[in-house]
Amino acid sequence: MAETILVCDDDKEIVEAIDIYLSQEGFNIIKAYDGIEALNMLEEHGNEISLLIIDVMMPKLDGIHTILKVREEKTLPIIIISAKTEDTDKILGLNVGADDYLSKPFNPLELIARVKSQIRRYTKLGNAVENSGPRIYRNGGLEINDDQKQVIVDGEVIKVTPIEYNILLLLMKNPGRVYSIDQIYENIWNEEAVGADNTVAVHIRHIREKIEIDPKDPRYLKVVWGVGYKIDKM
Repeated sequence: MAETILVCDDDKEIVEAIDIYLSQEGFNIIKAYDGIEALNMLEEHGNEISLLIIDVMMPKLDGIHTILKVREEKTLPIIIISAKTEDTDKILGLNVGADDYLSKPFNPLELIARVKSQIRRYTKLGNAVENSGPRIYRNGGLEINDDQKQVIVDGEVIKVTPIEYNILLLLMKNPGRVYSIDQIYENIWNEEAVGADNTVAVHIRHIREKIEIDPKDPRYLKVVWGVGYKIDKM
């Protein structure tokens, strides 16, 4: 079954162009032209939508506030496309819950590659794989059930995005091993790490906010200054 993507931009020519690029790859496209319309589409089509592509600067409700509303309930991947190219804009987008960021004008092939990459992660997160036994990784009060795709802290299931899940799974599978920012980026995004510091750091902070009692004094997800990150063995 073809995946469905919601594309939201107040520039109708860009929406139509994205529709052409992604339809040729076999995706179904739903269109919206402001944040309010995008939220209505998400409400109407529910679990049909596998990914949201959204602009930042839009009338009625901008992309940042739309993402904040989406993240209150949904974990689907979100890619921001924006003419704003400053690092601060990218970090803001990632801070509010976006998984990836593309600057306009973008290369259609890069857009297609990033869409496919995000959907692969989302599909993997949402579908357990049958095997001879449960794949459960425990470290103190932190647990990942990789069959049910759940992160559990002290018995409570924690909602995470696909990117956050995959970063945490990578570290949990290898307790005590330090991964550099570039290694994390290349393992999770499956592409060369170029300027990955801010992207990875934002997602690490989000993970800490969800799994740590005190994110400033983390129990599980530790930084090794000048080297990278690890999950301590407990």
